[in-house]
Amino acid sequence: MTRRPPRLRRPRHVLSGAALTLALTLLVAGGVADQGWGFSALALGIAALAIGGLHLIFPQGPLFALGVSNGLAVYICLYAVLGRAAFPLALDWARPLGFLLPVASFVAACWLRRRQLLRLAEGLVPPDLAHLPRFARWLMFTAVVGVVSLGTPVNRLPPLGQSLALLAAMAVISAISAAAVRDVVRLLIDIAAILQTVTARLAHLAVPIATYISIFALLGVVFGCFYRIADGLSRHPLFIQLGEPTRMDFADALHFSVVTLATVGYGDIQPADDGVRLLAAIQMLVGQLLLLFGFAEIMRSSPAVLPDAAGPRRQHEHPAASPVAGPVVAAVDQGSTVTPRRKVAGE
Repeated sequence: MTRRPPRLRRPRHVLSGAALTLALTLLVAGGVADQGWGFSALALGIAALAIGGLHLIFPQGPLFALGVSNGLAVYICLYAVLGRAAFPLALDWARPLGFLLPVASFVAACWLRRRQLLRLAEGLVPPDLAHLPRFARWLMFTAVVGVVSLGTPVNRLPPLGQSLALLAAMAVISAISAAAVRDVVRLLIDIAAILQTVTARLAHLAVPIATYISIFALLGVVFGCFYRIADGLSRHPLFIQLGEPTRMDFADALHFSVVTLATVGYGDIQPADDGVRLLAAIQMLVGQLLLLFGFAEIMRSSPAVLPDAAGPRRQHEHPAASPVAGPVVAAVDQGSTVTPRRKVAGE
């Protein structure tokens, strides 16, 4: 009786990953709304379909989804900016079609190679760095298409000529995205692994970060009260706002306190009294000391070595003092209680 091969286990959090990608895409669609709400709605719709298709193939959780949404958001921004710069007179029907071509090509290539890519995404393929030069090569090819589009006088063509040139450029990029699908998916997996490591580090840094924010907020409120009380007790205004002496309310005082503590210096509110200037200088110095304190606490709380697969093994490593030490260490690592037998003369 032949045993069936084990099915690939798919991680959970598919809904959270889809919500994350949809939220980022919605944000980017609102950002490129100057291109017209029609383009934003179209970009959002195509992105939703692409994200849904990719989630059906790679339900890898929110970290993998963050890499997918990041790449899609960058593509939307580049298409909106470079498309208008290289093909300003392209017809309305050509822009959505040009935007759709690379996305549809990539999703279709993922679907056709889904078994191989799913095994890759599940971690059944040993990691390697060979895909990075290949990905850089595909990225260089894509950059060449953009340079040619911007460097040649395509923007002097009539609207129909620009539309055909736009579709030709996006067709080339579509072919590149279909050919580079394996390297792109591998890069997304690497990004998800790095984000997982960063998330593990942030778990150790939560307490010092919260402490730093709490002290920062406390100093901002305390000095804001100092500024407001000093200005209220003074016979003349102690601050200049937009070039005019102005009495400070608490909101303005709190704003000036936070800006001074962060040493940003917007310049919208300026101290006009020597005492207030001295108080602001003291707050700046305290802000610098707080920054050093926060950095020191974060570095002290950072784990020296993150737990990994080799962590438990290192606890059982012993120096190989004799030829018997190697098998003994191997037996201990395997959980065995085998004790080496001392050699007897004549054996």
